Amino acid sequence: MEIKRKIYGKILEWKQSCNGKKALLIEGARRIGKSTVAEEIGKNEYRTYINIDFNKASRKILASFDDLTNLDIFFQTISLEYNVRLYPRESLIIFDEIQKFPKAREAIKYLVADGRYDYIETGSLISIKENVENITLPSEERKIKMYPVDFEEFMIYMNEEILLEYIGECFQKKQPLEQKMHAKAMHLFKEYMLVGGMPQAIVVFAKNGRDFAAADLEKRDILGLYRDDIKKAAKRYHSRVSALFENIPAYLSTHEKKIVLKDIEKGATFDRYDEPLFWLDDSMICNLCYKCNDPNVGFALNKNDSAVKCYMGDTGLLVSLAFSENEITDQQLYRQIMNGRLSLNEGMLYENVISQMISAKGRKLYFYTRYSEEKHRNDIEIDFLLSNESKTNFRVFPIEVKSSKNYTTTSLGRFKELFGKKIATQYIIHPKNLNMDGEVVKIPPYMFFAAF
Repeated sequence: MEIKRKIYGKILEWKQSCNGKKALLIEGARRIGKSTVAEEIGKNEYRTYINIDFNKASRKILASFDDLTNLDIFFQTISLEYNVRLYPRESLIIFDEIQKFPKAREAIKYLVADGRYDYIETGSLISIKENVENITLPSEERKIKMYPVDFEEFMIYMNEEILLEYIGECFQKKQPLEQKMHAKAMHLFKEYMLVGGMPQAIVVFAKNGRDFAAADLEKRDILGLYRDDIKKAAKRYHSRVSALFENIPAYLSTHEKKIVLKDIEKGATFDRYDEPLFWLDDSMICNLCYKCNDPNVGFALNKNDSAVKCYMGDTGLLVSLAFSENEITDQQLYRQIMNGRLSLNEGMLYENVISQMISAKGRKLYFYTRYSEEKHRNDIEIDFLLSNESKTNFRVFPIEVKSSKNYTTTSLGRFKELFGKKIATQYIIHPKNLNMDGEVVKIPPYMFFAAF
């Protein structure tokens, strides 16, 4: 495993706490490294392991799941087929791409009850949830979500662990980085934003002299897989899912960044698009961000289902989806973004990457706006709302994302006037160094990981 993933530690926690009494299902979007991390666990933490990849499992392996009344024969079959000896309580069996063979997931109930070995299941989240109509889902299963490579993992892979620690220390002390280090950290963050968190893209980028175009080829292959998934899986409404997916860059390029259904279909309503939106969110291809009408009493209770933004689950994929292959091949696009000169689309990239970082922490996305009848426009626009998740002392963290160095804080001020008693800390994410401005904490995007 070339990129060290945080989820490795969480899998170890499952191994130690469950002690064979539950299987582990790793959920996630395509090509984020689920199979890789499962195999690394098998290599490093067990005496032996078998990886049954249901994309290419033999007929004999598939047939062995037809009769589990004699598990001795079942284990003998897979041991001989893969030429691996299994040791009770010392071996791991991986069911890779389990969505291709739902019968294996149903078998988990009996295999876990047998208790001899540990089991990890991996697969595309979309297909896992759609291919379970005729099976009994096992209760002997713990689920864990896996996300694209985050900024901290990217920095460690790029041998910038010392700088990463320095960033964390500076945030804790609420002091800016030394200016040269700030410039370097911003450069690295822009690289991360443009390459994204797909492991193959990062590895190709690093091994080809930080070549954005090489990473782009990998990302376009992944986008092709996503399009294939949309066509195959969302059978009843794939055209609507496809329309939403392809229009994500267009929506995020607008000022409000909200989905406007009339741009897709005349007379369309959100009740007609609720399933396609849920599909995109549930697949982890996208992250949905809903308007909260009243942040005073909790976000989910005041969610507005007809005011929603749709961010890409990975910002690097958004870059490749938003721009043509020719725009990227000639390097002009990347040069403009790295030099901070792509004002038209840079805002959507910064906002998307922050949405990605929030989602990777297991948080739901919410935003807030207030429309002024007098001005005929929104007079408050808060990009993201986070909370301290307390039921007894609920507090709100409003977050605004700025891609340029020149901006106003009018919205934050008005939000403070409305909800002052509920506000904990106000944040502005901007390209400049850390700055404490009264009650507002202004931090560069590379520091966001340390804030929440």
